[in-house]
Amino acid sequence: MRSSHLITRNSGVAVWRQIADQIRGDISAGKIASGVRMPPEVELATRFSVNRHTIRSAIAALTKEGVLRAEQGRGTFVANARKLTYRIAERTRFSEILATQVRETKGLLLASSLEEPTPEVASALGIASGMVIRIDTMHTADNNPISCATSWFDAARVPDMVEDYRTSGSVTAAFKKAGIDDYLRQSTIIGARHADAEDLRHLKLSPGAVVIVATAINIDMEGRPVEYAKTRFSADRMEIAIGNQTTF
Repeated sequence: MRSSHLITRNSGVAVWRQIADQIRGDISAGKIASGVRMPPEVELATRFSVNRHTIRSAIAALTKEGVLRAEQGRGTFVANARKLTYRIAERTRFSEILATQVRETKGLLLASSLEEPTPEVASALGIASGMVIRIDTMHTADNNPISCATSWFDAARVPDMVEDYRTSGSVTAAFKKAGIDDYLRQSTIIGARHADAEDLRHLKLSPGAVVIVATAINIDMEGRPVEYAKTRFSADRMEIAIGNQTTF
């Protein structure tokens, strides 16, 4: 592994984080293949002109994030470098999209609340008054956390969303319980940011990790908004595709 990048000191980004990001970038670019054993700490320290403690911090972060894996007595290896692809289309169903890529997906309810909508949420859902149900969820693929989402729904329309999602782990199934048999993706806005404290905890990331954020509005077959959601994907484990083009 030969990095062509430079470390920028006093940049506001920790040196170990810069090294971790450069190693991750080399893996994503295919410069380091899955299963390859990482060089010893002393070699990496020389390569990046840092001490071994700094390298140890970078390796520990990448191991926590699932980019690398440590094997007792053998060393540290590149984990499966293949990212999962989340394809945004007219019908965007999490389990269906990943069905051919993983063995099992699960949706878990993290928290829920009944609240007054902010102007942003009210506008997205097209409601002038009333309460909304908010649910915070996490999706796993083969028991690995890959996304967290915050979703809002018109409480008058899907009053049992919390319990129905808790039981099924699926917004689609919960919608069907409420009489919404089908729905479409009206819009998706893609962005990225550093993971916040909740994302770090639930997605098992280290400080400074990046998440892809998809802000979406789903509508029923009559064109009425039924869900406003902000989903955060681990950038190391997921890529977003629109049509046939990968965007992140």
